[in-house]
Amino acid sequence: MQDEMNFEGVEKQPLRTFTEKAYLDYSMYVILDRALPSLSDGLKPVQRRITYAMSELGLSAGQKHKKSARTVGDVIGKFHPHGDSACYEAMVLMAQDFSYRYPIVDGQGNWGSIDDPKSFAAMRYTESKLTRYAEVLLSELSDGTVDWQPNFDGSLEEPAFLPARLPNVLLNGTQGIAVGMSTDIPPHNLREVAQACIHLLDDPEAMTRTLMKYVKGPDLPTGGEIITPRSELLDIYNTGNGGFKARAVYEVDEDEGVIVINELPYQVSGNKIIEQIAAQMRDKKLPMVDDIRDESDHEERIRIVIEPKKKADVGQLMAHLFATTDLERNYRVNLNVITLEGKPKVMGLRDLLNEWLVFRTQTVTRRLQYRLDKVDKRLHILDGLLAAYLNLDEVIRIIRREDEPKPVLMKRFKLTEIQAEAILETKLRHLAKLEEMKIRDEQKKLAEEKEELESTLKSKAKLKKLIAAEIEADAEKYGDDRRTRIVEREAAVAIDESQLVANEPATIILSKGGFVRSAKGHEIDARTLQYKSGDEYQHSAKGRSVQQAVFLDSTGRAYSLVAHSLPSARGLGEPLSSRVDPPDGAKWRGVMIGEPEDLWLVASDAGYGFTVRLKEAYASKKAGKTLLNLPPGALVLPPAPVVGDDALVAVTSKDGKLLVFPVKDVPELPRGKGNKLFDIPAKKFASREDFMTGMAVVPKDKSLVVRSGDRKMTIDWKDLKDYRGQRAQRGSVLPRGWRGVDSLETE
Repeated sequence: MQDEMNFEGVEKQPLRTFTEKAYLDYSMYVILDRALPSLSDGLKPVQRRITYAMSELGLSAGQKHKKSARTVGDVIGKFHPHGDSACYEAMVLMAQDFSYRYPIVDGQGNWGSIDDPKSFAAMRYTESKLTRYAEVLLSELSDGTVDWQPNFDGSLEEPAFLPARLPNVLLNGTQGIAVGMSTDIPPHNLREVAQACIHLLDDPEAMTRTLMKYVKGPDLPTGGEIITPRSELLDIYNTGNGGFKARAVYEVDEDEGVIVINELPYQVSGNKIIEQIAAQMRDKKLPMVDDIRDESDHEERIRIVIEPKKKADVGQLMAHLFATTDLERNYRVNLNVITLEGKPKVMGLRDLLNEWLVFRTQTVTRRLQYRLDKVDKRLHILDGLLAAYLNLDEVIRIIRREDEPKPVLMKRFKLTEIQAEAILETKLRHLAKLEEMKIRDEQKKLAEEKEELESTLKSKAKLKKLIAAEIEADAEKYGDDRRTRIVEREAAVAIDESQLVANEPATIILSKGGFVRSAKGHEIDARTLQYKSGDEYQHSAKGRSVQQAVFLDSTGRAYSLVAHSLPSARGLGEPLSSRVDPPDGAKWRGVMIGEPEDLWLVASDAGYGFTVRLKEAYASKKAGKTLLNLPPGALVLPPAPVVGDDALVAVTSKDGKLLVFPVKDVPELPRGKGNKLFDIPAKKFASREDFMTGMAVVPKDKSLVVRSGDRKMTIDWKDLKDYRGQRAQRGSVLPRGWRGVDSLETE
């Protein structure tokens, strides 16, 4: 069967060549026909097609709204053969006054909100027409100003671009991601950009610094403040690349004692701001805030009210919120457009406006030439009509008697075919003496207009003056005041976390199963708490909520977490391994908390230990750090805090011996194995016949608690002298029945 197949005429290409060409073709399509705006009218193809289709449907600003589904149907059926939902979404964006600085579509119905721009109703429910501003893009469309191209199936023609009378590419801005490149153009103020264009007409080599006397910076639809220094904005406009910061605007209502946010940065949702602030309040990171609420309505589109505590520093609070929420945002700028040559290019402000003025000059020249051609054509016809009126009787005689009057008229009065046709189409009621006067008046006016058109077309100075006058008129008609203020401010700094969290006593509780929790206060008895089935108390330590808690695992590694970040003791806690990353098989042995300079005693059941400053045990990584080096087969004992230079160390062994000695005899180390605390014979330790079972540091006038199962024995400070010895000795035997000691504590 294979032999019978005929591959004649089939082109063969290496797969690499084919895929490379296919991908490059696709890339160029995305860049040129989808994602990047044209410098000429500032529109992407889908936006241009929507605008043109609406104008063809007669949906101008003075007409009634029509169902959006009608417009979308025309767009995708005639010009843009893609998904209706994507087309409608592009149309919605052009109607949202919080997305577009100068909306092109006038929507009626639900077109989304600042809080949720994509909450718009389906296109079968909404109605739309063009705004007055759309005239800037469309008014000269029928004046011979644009090139026309076939639509996708060749049945219709569409404009390759719209004859924008203002640089819409800067006024409304745009965002887009293509293949290997993107564009981020912020919106600008119409009046400012118009003034910059007029200045460039007089001085095309003007410095960007000079243009910024007019274009102060981006002008965002939702207002707010741009706090980026002028020098950085100058760099952006020089290169076409960079970024700026914008933040919300607030005022303090002294009467009610509240902070009112009434302007948000561009593309920021008020709901999200409230969620971000509420989350900090839930996490107890905003103790200076009592409440937050949204009072936005139809009259005040943005009104977020924050109730601070009476003595709160409003400036410091707002600086913190600017630093930690979307009340302040960074915006990227990348002035990447499709130039008049049809290529993508990143341009600075001067180059971009200069090239747009080249486009505008071409457009105005084409419009004037188109009008001049129409005037010439009309004058030519009027010359013929005037000849007919001067010889009216003879013209009537020729028309009445001749079978083919046109060639006779042309020969008799030396007329062109167009003139003869115009005479023959003249209605009888126009054959009055008055018509001759009208023709002469029209000839006079058209001759004057022709002279003016020719004069303008021949003079660059007159052409520039005309363009400048038209830009100024449009700025007067469609322009408005700046919404976004340019105010240089210091970058916002968040309040240190330790200042935000309530500094209160806390007890950190660790279970044998590795569950951790934090209880308020120091009075709680951690042993009486409820634990998960099969789990029980392991160790606890007392400190404060703002301090770092250090956890020791069975491998001698230390891990640190801030106490207030731990789950509340009202529940059963959370696995510590979900917060840090211990080695496989490691068990949790104890917890330390306190000031960084506090001393703690750490030891292994092999009888070795040392004191360490708590700060040496802090670990910034989830994997922790090695603190205690363990002899083979040794286990980590729960650590004990060292309080006072005259405190005593108490250690017990499996064979029921207790040794007490001064804590100052124990060396201080940053990490390591430590020195011998209790004399455990090596052979007995290796066979686990003997090892250290408990360890505690007893401050003066405190008691030692010895625990064995559910039993406990308390030994007063003065009675500890019976067990005093030197570090690394064997100690004295405990009373009968207390040979199996589980742990030591102080109280």
